[in-house]
Order: sequence, then C-alpha cells, then structure tokens
Amino acid sequence: MNSLFGVYECNADAKGRVMLPVAFKKQLTAVLKSGFVIKRSIFSKSLELFPKANWDIMASEVNKLNKFKKAHMDFIRLFNNGVAPLELDVTGRFLISKDLIAYSGIKKIVVMAAAGDRIEIWDKKAYEKFIN
Repeated sequence: MNSLFGVYECNADAKGRVMLPVAFKKQLTAVLKSGFVIKRSIFSKSLELFPKANWDIMASEVNKLNKFKKAHMDFIRLFNNGVAPLELDVTGRFLISKDLIAYSGIKKIVVMAAAGDRIEIWDKKAYEKFIN
C-alpha cells in the first residue's frame, strides 16, 4: 500500500462512532475488507489507525526485539498498549472504545491526519495545539 495523504475533520457521536472520510476510503479501497487495528500513539495523546496488513508487518518487526532487554520490553508494552481490532460498519463508521476516547481526549470534533502508512486520530483542539 502506498502512503496515505490528507487531513480531514469529522464528528464523533455520543457513543464514539466516527465516519471514515470518503477520501481515506478511496485510498484504502483495496484493504477495507481486511479490517484495521486502532491503538494509542506512543508519542502523543492521539490514536493510530492501521490497515490490518500494515499492522501485521509492523508488529512482526516489533516482535523481533529482544524480550530479555528491559528497554525493548518497555517499548513493546507501550507499542501494544490499547491495541484493538476495528472494522467499518455498512455506513463506513467505526467505534472508538471508551478507554481510547479517554486517552486521546476526543470530544466532538475529530481530526484524521494521514501519517505515512497510518491515520492519526486526534481531538481537534489537541491537534491544532500540537501543529501550532
């Protein structure tokens, strides 16, 4: 899969459901049926949405780290914290769990920003503060 591109705003409903922007759906057409993985970001209070195939490649690389080194185990724990499978419903929405909503501080307006092989999901105010 090629790198994703674009930054889009959308709304999260009261249950934490968010519509994947049409532009991302078009870029991800080939992998929509395979599903996604959502997780906490390690370096910011945001979430990361990976196409399942991209996640599998990255997780495979992380699993090669030496689990007898504390720094490696600490990273593995951070990397896998909050990981959950995710699928789009028939309308193109996905549900963000309450614990991930709390971690990322998502309120109503969500920013989805392409970041290479993944999509970052931010609360709009947090995204603007980070970018500025």
